[in-house]
Amino acid sequence: MHIDIDKDVCIGAGQCALTAPDVFTQDDEGYSTLLPGGEDSRSPLLREAARACPVGAITVSGTVS
Repeated sequence: MHIDIDKDVCIGAGQCALTAPDVFTQDDEGYSTLLPGGEDSRSPLLREAARACPVGAITVSGTVS
C-alpha cells in the first residue's frame, strides 16, 4: 500500500484523521501525516479517509487485503 499526502494541497481539515485515526494524525501545524506503520495499515477506512479529504490531498495506491 502506498499513501501519499500532498503537503502543498493539504489544508489541515483533519477529515482523514477523524475517518481513519489508526492511520492518520495531524502534525504540530495541523497538517495530515501518517502515523508510524500507516503505510502497512489494513484499515478498511483507508480509502474512505482519502475520499473524505475536501481538497484531494491524499492518494492511495495498491490494495488493502
